[in-house]
Amino acid sequence: MRGGDRRLPPSVHYPATAGRKRKPSAIPKQCHDHVKRQRLVVKEETVTLIANEADELPTSNRFSSIQCSQRQEKKRKKLKRRQKSATTEAHRRWVFSTRDLSGYKDKVVVVSYNILGVENASNHPDLYSKVPTKLLDWNRRRKLINKEINQYNPSILCFQEVDRFNDLNNLLKKGGFKGVYKARTGEAYDGCAMFWKDDLFTLLHQENIEFQNFGLRHNVAQLCVLKMNRNQSNSDVDTKASQIPPTRSLIVGNIHVLFNPNRGDIKLGQMRLFLEKAHKLSQEWGCIPVVLAGDLNSMPQSALYQFLASSELDVRLHDRRKISGQVEHQSQHRAYRYQNEDASRSRPLVHRWSNEELRLATGSDGVTHLQHCLKLCSAYYGIPGSCRTRDNYGEPLATSYHSKFMGTVDYIWHTEELVPVRVLETLPVDILRKTGGLPSEKWGSDHLALVCELAFADDGSSS
Repeated sequence: MRGGDRRLPPSVHYPATAGRKRKPSAIPKQCHDHVKRQRLVVKEETVTLIANEADELPTSNRFSSIQCSQRQEKKRKKLKRRQKSATTEAHRRWVFSTRDLSGYKDKVVVVSYNILGVENASNHPDLYSKVPTKLLDWNRRRKLINKEINQYNPSILCFQEVDRFNDLNNLLKKGGFKGVYKARTGEAYDGCAMFWKDDLFTLLHQENIEFQNFGLRHNVAQLCVLKMNRNQSNSDVDTKASQIPPTRSLIVGNIHVLFNPNRGDIKLGQMRLFLEKAHKLSQEWGCIPVVLAGDLNSMPQSALYQFLASSELDVRLHDRRKISGQVEHQSQHRAYRYQNEDASRSRPLVHRWSNEELRLATGSDGVTHLQHCLKLCSAYYGIPGSCRTRDNYGEPLATSYHSKFMGTVDYIWHTEELVPVRVLETLPVDILRKTGGLPSEKWGSDHLALVCELAFADDGSSS
């Protein structure tokens, strides 16, 4: 989620004292026998305190240290029970398209995952105040992440907040992956990384976007052209010329958008440029399908989300500080907010943007209307899910959770030449809350991986 232009210091290890004390929580009622035992303990300790009357402790403080330690121990045990319960219940399940896609042979499994940069975790301990220090250790987290993604049998991996690329590369190449990395510009140390199964794909072209070259901060994005290998797929297809399957290629984009909620102009500018580059590449390589993944630091149904979904946006109808929906989300009044947004569309309100803000957002002076040429669909929106994990619009309720945020900022988008076969549901919000915050015993990042299987839309007609 942290895609901002913060200046981070040189690499350091996560401090052992980074956590903060937890806020007191309600003490559960104890059974009768336990209360009796507790009274006996207090009585014994009271005698000990009376024996040290020479210390002249204030009357009001005589029992404070005992009661405090007892409360802390109870809270610690309660949190541990909740976290253990959350770990036991933290199972993610696949949900499938309602369409019959059994005849589609060419499929790819795409993962988008913000894996929490080591330096970001070190420099923002306030976000992980309820997470035990050992759970933030990178050596532990990278093993969890590797174990997790192997369970999904992925074809393509898009990672954000990568500042230990060599560690990831060494782990993933054992599973047959090849990868490329693009570090952010400026003084930050994380970046984006993309991997693909070497036996499934060949890299035909790669290019990176450094947004600083366009006055759009130090974030970066990746675009790769991948061709599907035919050496082992569709081996049972008739060898007649009319039956030879088409060569499959696709564009895969990976991005981590600026975090700063107030700079909607820069967020829009980064996304606009990303979409323009992806469309241009698609045209150059024969109008091939596009998959875009990443941490967009924007909420579902926000103006930026609507720009992706509808292909256009009049920036004057939106407050620059509310483009991503992050500010409104913090108020926790989502239903009320959306009703107001719907009402405002019926009576448009023109917001004031400076010439510089408009130029950053639209790429041109005097332009106020944004458009892009990709017809995009959200993979999760395309497959209905549970009300425990999805919002009213079909997007996940939460893809990220730490001490100061729970919500959705991660997405996988695809063009109409691809259809979603299945997606991996996120965790229900009640289960997430039991963890006290991510990372946890089971999950190696403060984000949840988004996983979808996509098929080529024209494949079903040949089955």
